[in-house]
Amino acid sequence: MSLSLTLGTLSFLFAVMWGRPLINFLREHQIGEAIRLEGPAHHQTKVGTPTMGGIMIIVPVVIFSTLFILPQYQSLALPLFVILATGFLGLVDDYTKLRQKLRGQPKEGILPRHKMFWLLVISTLAALVLHFVFQLESIAIPTIPEKIPMGLFYIPVAIFIISGTANAVNLTDGLDGLAGGVAAINFAAYGVIAAKQGQPHLVTFCFSMTGAILAFLWYNAHPAELFMGDTGSLALGATLGTVALMTGQWLLLPVVGIVFVSEALSVILQVAYFRWTGGKRLFKMAPLHHHFELLGWSEVQVVQRFWLISMLSSMIGVALALL
Repeated sequence: MSLSLTLGTLSFLFAVMWGRPLINFLREHQIGEAIRLEGPAHHQTKVGTPTMGGIMIIVPVVIFSTLFILPQYQSLALPLFVILATGFLGLVDDYTKLRQKLRGQPKEGILPRHKMFWLLVISTLAALVLHFVFQLESIAIPTIPEKIPMGLFYIPVAIFIISGTANAVNLTDGLDGLAGGVAAINFAAYGVIAAKQGQPHLVTFCFSMTGAILAFLWYNAHPAELFMGDTGSLALGATLGTVALMTGQWLLLPVVGIVFVSEALSVILQVAYFRWTGGKRLFKMAPLHHHFELLGWSEVQVVQRFWLISMLSSMIGVALALL
C-alpha cells in the first residue's frame, strides 16, 4: 500500500508539472474543443479550450507502471495495452476533428461505426486475454462465498463491460471536472477492492490512475483550462472496465460507477422515448448532467453533487465487495 500511495503521488506531481507545457503546446497549435450547438448556451464560452488532455493522464501512468510494477507483475500488461490502445483511438478521433475544423468542415471526428468497430476489437482482445490467459470465467456475487462459473459466456460479457464503460465515460465528459472526478473516485474504490483481494499490482495501478487524474483535474477544474477529449474518456472508461474484470468484482461496477451508468442510460432512454412517442423527450436534455443544468443547477453544483453520489456509491460497492 505504501508503494501504491507513493506512485499515486508521483503520478500526480509528474502530471501537474508537465501539464502546463502541454496546455501551452496545445494552445499554440490551436488544438481546441468544439461545443455542441444544441447544448446549453453558456457552454459556447468553452469553444477553443485545449483538448486531448487525456495524454496528461496516460503518460505518467504508463511510465511509472512500466518502471515499477510491470517487471514483477506481467499481468499488468493488459490494462496498459487497453489504456494505450483506447487512448490512441481517442487521439485519432480528436485529431480528425481538428483537421476537419481547419478545413472548415463539420467536426464529426471518426465515423461512429468505425470508432465503435475499433473499440470492440480492443475490447475483444482484452476479453480473450482475460479468459484464456488469466483463466477468468466466473461471476462473484456479494454474500455468496463461491464464484459462479460462466464458461465462454464470460467473453461477450467482458467485451460489453469494457466497451460499454468506455462509451459511458465518454458521454459523461461534458462538464468541467465531472468525468475526471468520478473516474478518480471509481479507480480509488477498485484499488481498495484489489487490496482486499491481495492484488498489489492492481492496487498500485489504480492509485497511479487516481493520482494522474487528480493532476488533470488541477487544470480541468471550472473554468477548465484543458479537456480530456476522447483521448482521455475512452481510455479511462475502458481501463476501468478492465480493472473491474481483473478483480473479479465486475458485477459491482454499476454500483461503484453509478454516475457513468446513469449518464449512459439517460441517453438510451431519451432516444428510445423520443422514437416511441414520435418526438417527445423524457429528459430536458441528455446526457443526464445537461438535464440538471436546464433545471437550474449551476455547472459546479451538478459536478459536485455527482461527485458526492459517486463517493457514496463507491463506498457501498467496496462494502459489498468485503462481504
